[in-house]
Amino acid sequence: MLPLVALVGRPNVGKSTLFNALTRSRDALVHDQPGVTRDRHYGVCRPEGLRPFAIVDTGGIAGEDEGLVGATARQARAAAEEADLVLFIVDGREGASALDDDILKWLRKTARPTMLVVNKTDGIDSQAALNDFARYGFSDVVAVSSAHRQGIDELIEDVLAKLPEEGNTSELDTDPDRVRIAFIGRPNVGKSTLVNRLLGEERMIASEVPGTTRDSVAIDMERDGKRYRLIDTAGLRRKSKVDEAVEKFSIIKTLQAIEQCQVAVVMLDAGEGVTDQDASVLGYALDAGRALVVAVNKWDGQTDYQRQQAEGLLVRKLGFVDWAEAVRISAKHGSGLAELFKAIHRAHSSATREFGTSEVTKAIEIAYETNPPPVVRGHVAKLRYAHPAASNPPTFVVHGNRLRTLSDSYKRYLENFFRKRFKLVGTPVKFIFREGSNPYEGKKNVLSERQVAKKKRLIRHVKRGK
Repeated sequence: MLPLVALVGRPNVGKSTLFNALTRSRDALVHDQPGVTRDRHYGVCRPEGLRPFAIVDTGGIAGEDEGLVGATARQARAAAEEADLVLFIVDGREGASALDDDILKWLRKTARPTMLVVNKTDGIDSQAALNDFARYGFSDVVAVSSAHRQGIDELIEDVLAKLPEEGNTSELDTDPDRVRIAFIGRPNVGKSTLVNRLLGEERMIASEVPGTTRDSVAIDMERDGKRYRLIDTAGLRRKSKVDEAVEKFSIIKTLQAIEQCQVAVVMLDAGEGVTDQDASVLGYALDAGRALVVAVNKWDGQTDYQRQQAEGLLVRKLGFVDWAEAVRISAKHGSGLAELFKAIHRAHSSATREFGTSEVTKAIEIAYETNPPPVVRGHVAKLRYAHPAASNPPTFVVHGNRLRTLSDSYKRYLENFFRKRFKLVGTPVKFIFREGSNPYEGKKNVLSERQVAKKKRLIRHVKRGK
């Protein structure tokens, strides 16, 4: 268990930049615009030759208790109260402000061990910047520049000197048995609400304002003896509606989360039905080859007629992923979550299943005998044998002749045949077709003298006959 360090301060003082500098990553979203960070974001600092410790990045405390600003402040306060050490981040260029004074008063009430970190001291007199905060009464003050990694090593040494040997925070592990689940979808379909319901706490900021979540946040969880990593992502909108640079970075983070997960839960709003943007979100998951589960949220608030309309839209607009299970849930009230996890397990099991070469070749032979490919230019493609190539998604290599003549419809037939034979649910199936090489390709048939003479006699005989 690692000790935990919380980064706390007002907006735009460089907390996320410092988080990235300490973790040597780009996990935290960084932008000049204040208020980019809203949720708690955890990482691990692993200094060379020293013991590691966990870090939590928080949103800026802006002195308001209502709306998104108030929710962000509550998340920051929750992080500070669970931390073993709080780093109070201030802006060395702007100096002390009334908001910094208010945050310090609150930190003293929490009675948590606190260090003062004066950020953005590059290019200025660092001692003058430290003197400006002398009235705060901190015995240990560190001047750093997160953007240029100045003073980071000194900060790490001071932090380790104040941290206990053991803490209460488990780091994000790389256990292959932990199922990685990414919740994706349009803005305001209930992704953060669902994550909070699964965790049993207000871990993510959930609001009716679209675009509340801006960063992809991973949280480890254990349920019924099984371990999961839940990844809450920002909502994906149409490119034409994405104007802010922050939202563009959020989309990149979401796409990275899709690549890193094993199962993508695509969330839909039952009240709005299946929109074109929902189909685009599904396309992102398909391009990444992830296992899919469709979660139709807000099902409890629909009338019988609205549910019938939603069912019809699911059949008509999601026909291209009819192999993905659709589960009706209510993230707000928790209904349907057991069925959702059963569908996730089935999709994960199908996507990560291991196959043997003999059973795959047998399946190809039966599929070929049951429904041979059509004749193309007087020839029929031959499927000789196959073997597994990869998992997540299941990928098979098929060897044979004239495989370039196989139509898309026949390839879909093979996919459906394999799904039915191996009972694969919720995962795409990919095929790689490889034709056998011609052993005589590039070799010229050189005639002997006798064959050349025979060929000439034959040509003369044909000409005389004409």
